[in-house]
Amino acid sequence: MAVKVLTVEAAKAAKIEVVENGKYSQVIHDTVTALRANRRSGTASVKTKATVNGSGAKPWRQKGTGRARAGYKSSPVWVGGGVVFGPHPRDYSKKVSKSVKKLALRKALSERIKAGDVFIVDEFAVKEPKTKHFATAIAAITEEPKTLVVSAAFDENTYLAARNVQPTLLITAAEVNTEQLLNFRKIVITNDGLAQISERLAK
Repeated sequence: MAVKVLTVEAAKAAKIEVVENGKYSQVIHDTVTALRANRRSGTASVKTKATVNGSGAKPWRQKGTGRARAGYKSSPVWVGGGVVFGPHPRDYSKKVSKSVKKLALRKALSERIKAGDVFIVDEFAVKEPKTKHFATAIAAITEEPKTLVVSAAFDENTYLAARNVQPTLLITAAEVNTEQLLNFRKIVITNDGLAQISERLAK
């Protein structure tokens, strides 16, 4: 398996526009924030004093007991009472334009290329669906266990062999996003995957 580090010159030769200055950091923040926000279910919910299950009867009379006045058992100051300013179901999703997403992907990939964290291989596949074969294939490329492998497509054996290797993720070039490019310490891209990423960034 021929392995080489993807340089800025090689990336440009593959028709990938590399961002070589310090611009566009904000688009990465906006895109990653949106990706994480869109994964939130927003289903957290608590009961207020109006919705908690409890009797509406006054616990004791207003005067003469020596105790503080109490009007209802569902008061937030009591154990088992309602919750004040607690969470309720809501939509956390954020919208980011396609142009911003594409720019963030280009910026993230550029930074990883400039850092020397991106490797290029002809293809990535294992013959048998066994974890040890997959681990051997990764070790032949990099010693870093937290690795992202990007290709145009993977066969079933490769997917099965990789499913028990938690620090490593297989993702197609059509699905890889900015957050994934930033989360992994090393990135392995096949030649066909690099061509597909180039097409995505050119559109």
